[in-house]
Amino acid sequence: MRFFRWAGFLRDYFELRRQAKKLQHVFSFGKFYPCLEDRFLTSGTASGHYFHQDLLVANRIFINNPTKHVDVGSRIDGFVAHVASFREIEVFDVRPLENTIPNIRFKQADLMSSNFNLRDYCDSVSSLHAIEHFGLGRYGDKIDFDGHSKGLDNIYRMLKEGGKFYFSVPIGKQRIEFNAHRVFSVKYLIEILEGKYRIDFFSYVNDKGDLAKDILLSSQDIENNYSCNYGCGIFELTKAKRC
Repeated sequence: MRFFRWAGFLRDYFELRRQAKKLQHVFSFGKFYPCLEDRFLTSGTASGHYFHQDLLVANRIFINNPTKHVDVGSRIDGFVAHVASFREIEVFDVRPLENTIPNIRFKQADLMSSNFNLRDYCDSVSSLHAIEHFGLGRYGDKIDFDGHSKGLDNIYRMLKEGGKFYFSVPIGKQRIEFNAHRVFSVKYLIEILEGKYRIDFFSYVNDKGDLAKDILLSSQDIENNYSCNYGCGIFELTKAKRC
């Protein structure tokens, strides 16, 4: 099969050289740069955790139009860039960011730290595919078995009552795959969010990379994690009022 792809490459190359001789051209021919597989691929990948969560949550933030939106640890070249295309976003991450990017205000911070004491700081927070890494050392953070809980507690304190929290993590059988990430059961996630947030929307990306949007949280599906081994649960939450 690879022989035929090289044959096609050479055929096209000599055809281009033939055309160049006939036309007055402004391009010289440099070194070979064969791309033998691209013609057999689709035009792009519109599936997977990051593709769906980034697009879905950015759209929700556009619709809800908060006064101040803060992100914790999401991908700069994905979700954060989506949001920065239409509004200002403030980003907290344990790692540095060397670039200065329009509409992105960056602050290096450890959300597991007891010294992170921002309270009622904003009315909208996102943390997409980030909390599962807290405390596993992957990104230079300190080892902390309870790191995910400490991060979530600081986010809760940072968010104003009635504010929105957009949150995603891997879902499936609960486990740590050290030192890449944690995988959370849906039941556990609901338990740790209960009393703090109202769940407005739940969506998930299944093991095939397909999105199921605004899904009912049924007890049977919760127990089997929506048939996911390594899926992505996406929550839109509202911070409950203090009693």
